[in-house]
Amino acid sequence: MNSRAENFYSLWRENSRAVGALRDENSVPPEKLLQAVWQHQRLRRGELKTADGKSVRVLHPGFISAEGGPDFRGAVLQFENEKPVSGDVEIDLQANGWHAHGHDVNPNFKTVILHVVWEHGQSPKSKAQSSFPVLALKNVLDATLTELALTLENESGLPENLRGKCSAPLQTLDETQLAELLHAAAKVRFQNKATAMLARAKHSGWEQALWENLFRALGYKHNVWPMLNLAEARPRWTRGADSAFAIQARLLGVSGLLPHELTRSQKSSDTFLRHAWDLWWRDRDEFSDCTLPCTTWKFHGLRPANHPQRRLALASHWLAAGNLAAKIEGWVLKNHSSPLIPALSPPRGEGEKLLSSLHEIFQVERDEFWSWHWTFNSERMTKPQPLLGEARVTDLAVNVVLPWLWIRAKEGGNEKILREVERRFFTWPAAEDNSVLKLARQRLLGTSSARILKGAAAQQGLMQIVRDFCEHSNAICDDCRFPDLVQTWKAPEK
Repeated sequence: MNSRAENFYSLWRENSRAVGALRDENSVPPEKLLQAVWQHQRLRRGELKTADGKSVRVLHPGFISAEGGPDFRGAVLQFENEKPVSGDVEIDLQANGWHAHGHDVNPNFKTVILHVVWEHGQSPKSKAQSSFPVLALKNVLDATLTELALTLENESGLPENLRGKCSAPLQTLDETQLAELLHAAAKVRFQNKATAMLARAKHSGWEQALWENLFRALGYKHNVWPMLNLAEARPRWTRGADSAFAIQARLLGVSGLLPHELTRSQKSSDTFLRHAWDLWWRDRDEFSDCTLPCTTWKFHGLRPANHPQRRLALASHWLAAGNLAAKIEGWVLKNHSSPLIPALSPPRGEGEKLLSSLHEIFQVERDEFWSWHWTFNSERMTKPQPLLGEARVTDLAVNVVLPWLWIRAKEGGNEKILREVERRFFTWPAAEDNSVLKLARQRLLGTSSARILKGAAAQQGLMQIVRDFCEHSNAICDDCRFPDLVQTWKAPEK
């Protein structure tokens, strides 16, 4: 190989990146680099000591978080000769960053067991800082900052030695065996959801069970419980509301999400709020016992398109139509193995046809306000945006619609519908990627590529494995039986 080409390319690479500023031994690295150093443990690991002189053994550095809170979740550490402990790790350049960034008053940081910093600095310790160990990395790196910057800048995946113990046996399975395993786990997850719906339906009826689960799905993971609270009171707050807007005003009021003040800057928003309050002020005393405090809702990390106010507007249109359950029942009776789109359209797979047909059922007419606004404070958009996209329809399908149809068919003894629902579930195209799936693919399957999971059922199966095994162990897989189970498992012959 031409060493001259290697040399000049190395110079190109180095000179085109902002690593020159790190050549000085007194340089302060960017926090992102410090996170990469911790994730890949580019440290003299036998020399780690906290500010108060305790030795630290890093059994697992934890998994980097992309959703706020501490930088690394689920680390396993051993201090001195004490028993190993599991918890979170926060990365800051200086020790006083703990107080400066408000971590000391943020409940999301209560599980931190180690504060990793570049250097301790001279600031006095606060009570919050002295409650757990602080580890400085400046003098324990295994290479210079320049070398680390060039080595780690593109290392966004999970290091191989941090994968789960099941990663090796899982990678020995061929594509058919892996699909068989994931589908078996997916079926358990699917049936568990269906069984939970049955339990609720026995108390409140099939349609109410459907609405409660639809609302839960609209709440995403942050707002599941306030959405469920609203759905449970649906028979009350829908009574007497004769239009989508009337339901919307009442929903916003009962949810505690109807602003008490006008924006004074967005004319269309203020007009909407005045009209909504014209309806809500007459009803609020009647519904005061089921009105939620605004503090029930979580908004951190939500995209404007996913704001609960906007999701309630969508639900109000479903409720006003009054025939959503009947449409879903009719949908499962249709034969979607035949073309559902004009012949001149590009060919699509059956999964995409199913998605398109269910999307049509859940899509609503244009909302006079929410089709043109992300939030009350946002300016009117130049083009209307739909209240529901296909990605959210997939979540509704695999988490609500298909399990609901399946358990109804099972309870009614309708074997034909039962098999058709199962077929659709295993045909459904993959949902949007998320942080749970990304970490599970890296840790269990040894890849960051989403293509390895072919369809929504495979995604559901992987998440079920995480729930059944990974969540009952720690980052170093203590006492987890799954690796041995995979090792000895043979996919049944077809």
